[in-house]
Parts: sequence; C-alpha cells; structure tokens
Amino acid sequence: MPGKVNPVIPEAAAMAAAQVMGNDTAISVGGQSGNFELNVMLPMIAANLLKSIGLLTSTSRLLADKAISSFSVNEAKLNEALHRNPILVTALNPVIGYARAAEIAKQAYSEGRPILDVAVEGTDLSRKNWRCYWIRRS
Repeated sequence: MPGKVNPVIPEAAAMAAAQVMGNDTAISVGGQSGNFELNVMLPMIAANLLKSIGLLTSTSRLLADKAISSFSVNEAKLNEALHRNPILVTALNPVIGYARAAEIAKQAYSEGRPILDVAVEGTDLSRKNWRCYWIRRS
C-alpha cells in the first residue's frame, strides 16, 4: 500500500515483551521448585533472567533510536483534541452541577466544538473564570 508506514520496530518490541513474559513464567515455576534450600532450577532461572535483561536492553535501545527519536508532536492537533475532550467539563461540576456539565459536554460533542466555547456560551462564566476552575481542579 503506498504511503504505509511499516511498524516493524514496535512489532519487534511486542515480540520481545511476549518472550520476556514467557521467560518470567519459567522463572516463576523454577522459583517454586526449591526444596531444602536447594533449587535444581537455578541455572534455568539465571539463564532466562539474563536473556530477558539482554532482550529488553536491546529492544529498548532499538525502539528509542529507530522509532521514538523520530517522533514529532503536532501541537495544533494535540490542542484541538485536548479542547474537545469532555473530561474538561468536570472542573465545572462543583460550580454548575453535574447535570449542566453533562449537557455542555454532550452539546460540544454533537456540534464538534471545543468544550470551553460551549461552556462560556451556556453559563455565566467567562473564559478567564473557566480556566481558573480548571487549573484549581487539576
């Protein structure tokens, strides 16, 4: 598919995580097998632990260098999503009540508008006051 981003690095990290979970299970079973302060499974426990540490170390470096370091934040999209998030209206619950806050959230969602715009229009609070309530609650 043209323009598709190949997610091989995150997929490799998921596979490494699955392997570490398997190693952890083997380590847990081995740890339960000790008798009389003697555990014949200590070599298996040590081998799986060292394999897991090495695998996680390599995967973390690979993920950081080849995937995460190239990430860039789209501030405009981030702010747009934040301002449309219905959770913002919870700061107004103590001021306007749950029912009115729920109405504002539903209206903003149905109209595809930012919560702040609908809250300012639907209450007697100013933008400045609304931001003060949000900052105080967070």
